[in-house]
Amino acid sequence: MREWAEYTVKEGGGRETIALQGPLLVSSVAMLDRQLRDYADSVQQIDLTDVETIDTVGAWLVVRFAREKDAQIINASEQAERLIAAVKECDSDEPITAPRDKTLIRVPETVGDKVVDMGHGAVGVIGFLGAVMITIGNTIRHPSRLRLKALVRQIELVGVSSLGIIGLMSFLIGVVIAQQGAAQLRQFGAEIYTINLTGRLTLRELGVLMTAIMVAGRSGSAFAAQLGTMKLTEEVDAMRTIGVSPMEALILPRILAAVFMMPLLGFYSSIIAIIGGAVIADITLDIPFLTFLSRIQDVVPIHDLWVGLAKAPVFGLIVALAGCYQGLQVKGNAEEVGARTTQAVVMAIFMVIVLDAFFAVFFSEVGWG
Repeated sequence: MREWAEYTVKEGGGRETIALQGPLLVSSVAMLDRQLRDYADSVQQIDLTDVETIDTVGAWLVVRFAREKDAQIINASEQAERLIAAVKECDSDEPITAPRDKTLIRVPETVGDKVVDMGHGAVGVIGFLGAVMITIGNTIRHPSRLRLKALVRQIELVGVSSLGIIGLMSFLIGVVIAQQGAAQLRQFGAEIYTINLTGRLTLRELGVLMTAIMVAGRSGSAFAAQLGTMKLTEEVDAMRTIGVSPMEALILPRILAAVFMMPLLGFYSSIIAIIGGAVIADITLDIPFLTFLSRIQDVVPIHDLWVGLAKAPVFGLIVALAGCYQGLQVKGNAEEVGARTTQAVVMAIFMVIVLDAFFAVFFSEVGWG
């Protein structure tokens, strides 16, 4: 039995015939396909007498070559005839790429679809938040439903495991704030106010904000990927089947862990950023390290700390909600997991920045600006 398909040319009776031999299978027609594409002479018949086996790819190859040369297919086996007929029935002259609408129609239509999708998404998130609140209420009434081990595990993943990367990020942010602030304040001989700038900016804004963005990229994406994979493999449906609430077993521990850990991580981030600013100030501004730290207590109002800590649980809730909601929306295939994970991170970061702007205006209005 031949391993590769091949052909020979027969001439007789004023007709030129291409006789195909061997298996016409997807694994054996690569060389024959190239040869037939390069065949330039006219052909009246395609003889399949010596074709041993054939599959859909082989049948498509024969049909395509016969159409190009306007040739007749002869001596096909019963199997080959069925496949060739099926391939011909599926044949279409439609263009591979559908024609695009005009720009004036396509752009408004796309924008409208996006707006509608955003509306549906907002309604879905609000409904999901309502389900979470109901679950929290049921857990308060029945504390035994709280899965403490799962909560502790999520606290470890969200909080303890992220201390290293958040600490490094915060230290470098403190260095950048102090260095760039000093470079600008030096023009006015006010380098000493670098302490004010570093302390207030980190405790009030950047400490919590950058921590929330880091947690969104680290833990929010993990929530979406984990829950999306479980949804794809029908583990979530299996939990419902055996009477286990996915909201209590999967969602609530993750949300509570993010809400509880964000204030601690935000405070930790702010302290490390101040230390980074003190280090660079000691090196470049000749402000002693301990003097920088002690001065922070005098120049930074205590309400700046409370402002940062007040925003932290809200940011944690937003990050966890986005990750869990998008994870549970996964359906269809594995590609959806990646798409929903990306959407979870984008949604979380966008909402965190929007809420941070809202909080900035709100606290300024109440006199904590």
